Amino acid sequence: MSTSLRIEELSSSDEEVCIALWQETELTRPWNNPSADFQRALNGPSSTILGIREGSKLVACVMVGHDGHRGWLYYLAVKETKRRQGIAKELVDAATQWCLQRGITKMQLMVRSANTEALGFYDQLGFDTDDVVVRSKRIAEFPND
Repeated sequence: MSTSLRIEELSSSDEEVCIALWQETELTRPWNNPSADFQRALNGPSSTILGIREGSKLVACVMVGHDGHRGWLYYLAVKETKRRQGIAKELVDAATQWCLQRGITKMQLMVRSANTEALGFYDQLGFDTDDVVVRSKRIAEFPND
């Protein structure tokens, strides 16, 4: 990673630019409120959002958290012009260190099956496909969420 790039935890003042990056990289979905996700991550005791800046510009970010047993990665985004420069790997490594510092020894993530570019990236980083099925059920609608 270039010496002009630095990794740091984001703050509430970064919300707008972070969400814009998530939207630019097509990570948001209509049923998830990215602002609520951003605030939940920053305000929760077991999560944060890490970012990489070039000067004052945010060029990459990832949400990281843990459930007490497993670390989770969400919303890994890198500006199109900064891809294939090792930035995403640096961000995953930083998120992994964040989890290790909290005693978490396994990292997990979910990738949409059609996102072959992301699947290939995570393959290169040594993430395996576990023999599990992820199931979900929406239990409430949150109009402001």
